[in-house]
Amino acid sequence: MKRAVVLFTGDLRLHDHPPLRAALAAADEVVPLFVQDPAVARAGFAAPHRRAFLADCLADLDAGLRERGGRLVVRTGDPAAEVCAVAAECDAAEVHVAAADSGFGQRREDRLRTALGSAGRRLHVHDTVVTAVPPGALAPQGSDHFAVFTPYFRRWSAEKLREALPAPRTVRVPDSVRSAGLPPGTSGAGGEGAARRRLSTWLREGLAAYDTSQDDLAGDATSRLSAHLHFGTLSAVETVHRARAVGGPGADAFVRQLCWRDFNRQLLAARPEVSAADYRGRHDRWRTGTEAEADAEAWREGRTGYPVVDAAMRQLRSEGWMHNRGRLLVASFLTKTLYVDWRVGARHFLDLLVDGDIANNQLNWQWVAGTGTDTRPNRVLNPLLQARRHDPAGDYVRRWVPELASVDGSAVHEPWKLPEKDRNGYPAPVVELSDGRNRFRQARGLD
Repeated sequence: MKRAVVLFTGDLRLHDHPPLRAALAAADEVVPLFVQDPAVARAGFAAPHRRAFLADCLADLDAGLRERGGRLVVRTGDPAAEVCAVAAECDAAEVHVAAADSGFGQRREDRLRTALGSAGRRLHVHDTVVTAVPPGALAPQGSDHFAVFTPYFRRWSAEKLREALPAPRTVRVPDSVRSAGLPPGTSGAGGEGAARRRLSTWLREGLAAYDTSQDDLAGDATSRLSAHLHFGTLSAVETVHRARAVGGPGADAFVRQLCWRDFNRQLLAARPEVSAADYRGRHDRWRTGTEAEADAEAWREGRTGYPVVDAAMRQLRSEGWMHNRGRLLVASFLTKTLYVDWRVGARHFLDLLVDGDIANNQLNWQWVAGTGTDTRPNRVLNPLLQARRHDPAGDYVRRWVPELASVDGSAVHEPWKLPEKDRNGYPAPVVELSDGRNRFRQARGLD
């Protein structure tokens, strides 16, 4: 009897899963395996919100497999060692896995290939599992990757995507392979079932207005699918196909955002070092020392004195999520108004975001900081102008900054103009916007 192992990583679903379908086609019995890697937790990627979401994802995946006659096998330890152990237990000739784009994932893949090869087993790596277009599939002449989004988007849009695969009807798992218990789920927010329900609702009720409402902070009119795409409970290929089938300006704008995910992943796959190093190699003289750390801590706590910045930071701490427009403006405030290293902000986001992944988090932070691929690296987002444009009535601020909940209308965006009694202890600004802008321009040699 032929047996195979499927290693689930950032693809915790049954629909449109090429590694699983390939394993089922090649073997009589398949072991669906997830390895809890202690190195991930040691690296700081075990935030409470993310652990809870992952637990829900694994429980849902196990339930889906059991409906098909199978089960999820869970192990804890070094992935290469655990995969080899499972393959030996069931005498599997081959292991199937989704391709990695980060340096961490690529090193795991190399160790796994070496370990399996030494045991006479084969590793099959599958593309287009976590992206719509594989990293490395598109490249301009003279380079191995696109460094500017717009030309990448044109090429990406012209690419013919493969068709999404249905979920298998049956999965037979060897009885002999042992499994550790699943981590306890909590909220039910994670998992393929929740992801598919949310996608269907979004396509039906939210997509049409996305092009005009995506930046409305108070309206919260984004898809909220980022965590599902990060954990792979949704297929990027299927999501693009379904959005395009609906069509219209809202779908076009949404698909463009999905392309950003692929753009960042092809950047990271080509240059894994940019998870920590500047893509542009600017060598900024970022502020350090006691005063800079105090400013960074005020930013983390949502006490900068700029309500729209603080509202977004408090949403992050409360929900493990932040509106995309909020992410842009708080990143600009930290790196350009406060002139603090983008890595400080990126680390804080990874500590708290459910959807935090290396490609999109680090590369988006670099884009805002001007060390990445932005063709206007010195642009500065003014939080007051952003607040007036994207939270004109102040509803988003009042939702997350309770000290100012009684302040009517747009006056909430400038609390330093209010009587002290109406500020209820809300702090003064940590810096004047003009001072922060001038400092940034001087540091960049723009004046």
